[in-house]
Amino acid sequence: MAPSGIAEAGDRKLLVAVYHPQPDRAHALITAIGAAGLAVQLLPQHVDGLRAWVDSCFDLLLVNPFLGWQEPSEFVRLARSIAGRRPLLVVSDRDALGDRMTALSAGADDAAGWTNNLPELLARIAGLLWRSRIAAGQLGEGELRIDLIDRRVERAGRLIRLPLREFDLLANLARVPDRPVSRDALLRAVWRIDFDPGTNRVEVHMSRLRAKVDRGFDWPMLHTVKGRGYTLRSRPD
Repeated sequence: MAPSGIAEAGDRKLLVAVYHPQPDRAHALITAIGAAGLAVQLLPQHVDGLRAWVDSCFDLLLVNPFLGWQEPSEFVRLARSIAGRRPLLVVSDRDALGDRMTALSAGADDAAGWTNNLPELLARIAGLLWRSRIAAGQLGEGELRIDLIDRRVERAGRLIRLPLREFDLLANLARVPDRPVSRDALLRAVWRIDFDPGTNRVEVHMSRLRAKVDRGFDWPMLHTVKGRGYTLRSRPD
């Protein structure tokens, strides 16, 4: 089980995204992670599944890069670029020092061999999430500051009061600044909805968020990217 306070951020469960090529071990991982009180998303198990990383909102990324079709170091570097500041945990099907060294050298935050010791993997996940929450006391770019623990937002030194949904929208955009996040990804991350409900809830909350984060400032940070979603710009155009 995850230590108290690790599995949740505000009123939502922390989300672990899992990319593993073997269905049986992927199932074992997501079952154990879910039983620990964390939300879990299994990413598609084919090459096109890499695209899901680009617009996914998650708190930790767990991957097995030793797939055979791509050089492992390149795979980890790609995962690192997608995860950004969020924790990256690499799992190998072998309990081999060489695999762990490859993962760590390529940018993983932690690495472990598959030893059928799921409690150890859960402990590593909990440790990474704990450290990332401590380090995330001041999320944001440029003049924007977001305190994920106290749920406090400032722009250019001005306090901005946000309700829960708007805060979570802003935080998810701020985790990947200057990168579009899709509407579907925001529905999953903020409302925990894995389907399109046919409503304009994202658009309505984004409009309210823009009114608070951008109005009265020199330049807009929040932008709509046609066909791709929304992005938080870290600097003026």
